[in-house]
Amino acid sequence: MTILVTGATGRIGRQVIAQLVTRGAEVRALTRDPSKASFPAGVEVAQGDLLDIGSLRKAFDGVTTLFLLNAVAGDEFTQANVTLNVAREAGVERVVYLSVFHADRFANVPHFAVKSGAERMLAQMGFSATILRASYFIDNEVMVKDVIANHGVYPMPIGTKGVAMVDGRDIAEVAAIELIRRDRAPGKLPVETINLVGPDTLTGPDVAAIWSEALGRPVVYGGDDPSGFEQTMASFMPGWMAYEMRLMAERYVSDGMIPDAGDVERLTEILGRPLRSYRDFAAQFATAA
Repeated sequence: MTILVTGATGRIGRQVIAQLVTRGAEVRALTRDPSKASFPAGVEVAQGDLLDIGSLRKAFDGVTTLFLLNAVAGDEFTQANVTLNVAREAGVERVVYLSVFHADRFANVPHFAVKSGAERMLAQMGFSATILRASYFIDNEVMVKDVIANHGVYPMPIGTKGVAMVDGRDIAEVAAIELIRRDRAPGKLPVETINLVGPDTLTGPDVAAIWSEALGRPVVYGGDDPSGFEQTMASFMPGWMAYEMRLMAERYVSDGMIPDAGDVERLTEILGRPLRSYRDFAAQFATAA
């Protein structure tokens, strides 16, 4: 029984593969350029692209379960749509899909709307699926760590409602556990949604205080206005994507990303250990700096 991992060379995909290999799974990694990929021994590599039908069909040959991760892109929904259709054509019924927290609520944010659409496809096409709705990645903070350390400002406009940031390693481990559970189940399991969150719901000022403690000097919150955030993002990504990031930040400010009752406890039970915290991330960075 083979598990196909898309997004295999990204931060989450690589860790999902490592977790699967540790658990004795047969893994096939889909990548555009196998020469640039480095995976654990025993991982089969399939060259392909989510919009290349021929390569997808080859990649799905003999596959029983799919991990679907497709990154934010202008054609993100087409990628998801094509991949799920080719998966069904190949007889693959078992899927773990990396979605986003509040995919069904933040409809004005393009990649949230895309993931909500893919979630509907999974249900309506009859897949046996686990939908993982991930909150803001703690790992994204690597983009702003130098601003924090060098200028004493936490610049991400996450607001004062609260965001339960999640560590990418926890995302990958839950994904691997669910992939193996689905893959080894004797029959078809119902569609299930799991919110992937961190142990603490933090506001912008909360995060600034954590950094102040970790670095031993004052760090202030840069405020809720996302216009400067958009301008900064546009300096190293396409304008449409920077605008999308702004729209997402506006929803952090207006709504937050607050776990449902029992989310943290459920994840702790799945993992068999406490969730990794933002405070641990900041402390590790401060120690290494």
